[in-house]
Amino acid sequence: MDDTSQKIIDATMALIRDKGYVATTTKDIAHLAGVNECTLFRKFKNKKDIVLNGVAQEKWRANITPELFQNVVWELGPDLEMFMTAYMDRITPDFVNLSIGLRAPQLYDETAPLIMKVPQAFLSSLIEYFEKMEQLGKIRHMDFESLAMTIFSSTFGYTFLKSSFNQELTGLDREQFIKNSVAVFLNGISDRDF
Repeated sequence: MDDTSQKIIDATMALIRDKGYVATTTKDIAHLAGVNECTLFRKFKNKKDIVLNGVAQEKWRANITPELFQNVVWELGPDLEMFMTAYMDRITPDFVNLSIGLRAPQLYDETAPLIMKVPQAFLSSLIEYFEKMEQLGKIRHMDFESLAMTIFSSTFGYTFLKSSFNQELTGLDREQFIKNSVAVFLNGISDRDF
């Protein structure tokens, strides 16, 4: 990819992160990229084409893969903290805002599968982890998908709300949130029946 095309992609993705897809114009993109608007159309078919080239680049994705969650010690507390921390390390406020901007109806069919890879990697890795913990005799059999969704929802919710409201909603820092959430979760799945 040549430098001009990369500047156009970077400008487009930054604007979508900040304003959303619909509000981002090709004029805005050209201005931020420091190129003539005609240059956009020499390099790309249209705004959508620029975005699809952007989401294909690792730098504009959170790059959450199952390999990210392999550093387990087979102890539920520390491992759940690792899952949550690894996710939050990659899912920055910029990525949250960009993924919201990419949910425009004009893009949804093409971008949703890419965006969905993030929760899918987290959930499948956590479900596999719970299954292995059951095989090791460290937890009893439960609905592991629901457990994984609970941890993911908590992790995503905190990340989304911090991205949206920063310190206005809560002053609870990330590390304390993770520790408290894992403690509540572990207490909730102790030897009680659901």
